[in-house]
Amino acid sequence: MTAAALSVSRNRRVAFYAAGMALAMLALGWASVPLYRMFCQATGWGGTTMRVSEAQAATVKAVAQTISVRFDGNVDHDLPWKFGPEQVTQAVRLGERSLAIYRAKNLSDKPIVGRASFNVVPEQAGKYFTKIQCFCFTEQTLKPGEEVRMPVTYYVDPSILEDMDARDIGQITLSYSFHQDKEASRKALDRVASAR
Repeated sequence: MTAAALSVSRNRRVAFYAAGMALAMLALGWASVPLYRMFCQATGWGGTTMRVSEAQAATVKAVAQTISVRFDGNVDHDLPWKFGPEQVTQAVRLGERSLAIYRAKNLSDKPIVGRASFNVVPEQAGKYFTKIQCFCFTEQTLKPGEEVRMPVTYYVDPSILEDMDARDIGQITLSYSFHQDKEASRKALDRVASAR
């Protein structure tokens, strides 16, 4: 094989590897958001809460120690809703199932679909704040002027007492922010218009 043929062969191999790396980087970029979300949900990193089934929650034993849970609610500037907790704080026993209620009201004359994002502060408490049921698991559609109560069933895992960085936490804040799902809201409005 001549030197020119070896050079062409090497160039093709380098081009093949470069194209493979570019495709791998593109795939990693596409998968990074869902992978990051899964990582946060698995570890509680960044104030992400845990989620369990009714059966899993039934295995948790409550202890005598209590903690204060504070509730916060906000809406995005382009969402014409009123939203907030019915009760701002609760004192709960670690491991005991508790219920918090939020209220949301659509202040507009159109159906609007909203989706809640949430976090827990301090961040290190996220992996111990466990939701069983929550309005934040699905999108919420409110008709014009409709007001609803939105429950959150949760507990604070007693294993927080074994974590050197979290065991002295006296209060956990659960904060929700509602954002309008514009595409789903447009579809809801189209359904109302076509029903007339």
